[in-house]
Amino acid sequence: MINERINLCTLFDSNYLSRGVTMYQSLERTGCDFHLFVFAFDATCYDVLQKLDFKKITVIPLNDFEDEELLKVKPTRSRAEYCWTCSSSTILYCLQKFDLGNCTYIDADLFFYNDPRILIDEMGDQSVMITEHRYTPKYDKTKLSGKYCVQFVTFKNDAKGLKVLNWWRNACLDWCYARHEEGKFGDQKYLDDWLTRFEGVHELQHLGGGLALWNIQQYHVFYQQDKLMCSEISTGKLFEPVFYHFHYIKYFTNGTVELGRREIADDVKDLFYLPYLRQMELTKAMISKVDASFDPHGAGKAPEGIRSLLVKAWRKLNGVYHIYDLKNLLNN
Repeated sequence: MINERINLCTLFDSNYLSRGVTMYQSLERTGCDFHLFVFAFDATCYDVLQKLDFKKITVIPLNDFEDEELLKVKPTRSRAEYCWTCSSSTILYCLQKFDLGNCTYIDADLFFYNDPRILIDEMGDQSVMITEHRYTPKYDKTKLSGKYCVQFVTFKNDAKGLKVLNWWRNACLDWCYARHEEGKFGDQKYLDDWLTRFEGVHELQHLGGGLALWNIQQYHVFYQQDKLMCSEISTGKLFEPVFYHFHYIKYFTNGTVELGRREIADDVKDLFYLPYLRQMELTKAMISKVDASFDPHGAGKAPEGIRSLLVKAWRKLNGVYHIYDLKNLLNN
């Protein structure tokens, strides 16, 4: 796929709009040759993206995307479950509708630090690429959530790629729920056996693809000659981060923000989280100039009363109390 344009697709609604736009802007800053197909999961998201008119984004409304099979299962799924159900279908839609040679699904809460081409080129002649969670042992949820993460998954528009993709789509249409049942969980556990079930599947090896709160404890983060770098603590191996998955971040209406419930070293907070949060505020301000009628961070109500006290006590006991006043945090 060397020198071929990278085609990416993602899905989100207005509650995730600032994340999706921030992700797009991070891709632009890497200088890579890409195009992003965004499946807008509500009208507000679609309208704002149309007004922002980013040159490397094609916005696709639900009424263009949803087919009979998706609409049939939609009433049986929660909002999150339906999004998971649709992930495979967004890739297939892009490959077929736009006659693409390749397409990579990416989650909207990724942030790119380097050109993702280095990840996609790694798959060589293979037709599908999947990325591991690479859990830190103390946070290992492989048995529950799966070995692989549907955060960055690439398919080529060839026989082997389409075989895997159509199998995955049909499996998600049949069952895709936020519960553990007979070795399944959402759209994600389906990936566990692809290396043996199918031909042409590659498991990403580059450590810079898939950094996240569930594995970042295994790495040091620092600047070296003006480049953001990571090193694997166990081996000392150096590598450049390609993307970080900011999955656990939650905004609350009382002005606080949660960074998650895992250990976060000071270097990780300073070099990954704070720059990301600052960029998110800039994105929110940009979106508000177009439409100030909603919160593009999707802020929810913070825990209150006894529940709040119990949550706070548990987090402090486990050394993972990462709830901050957003303004104070960003001014530090």
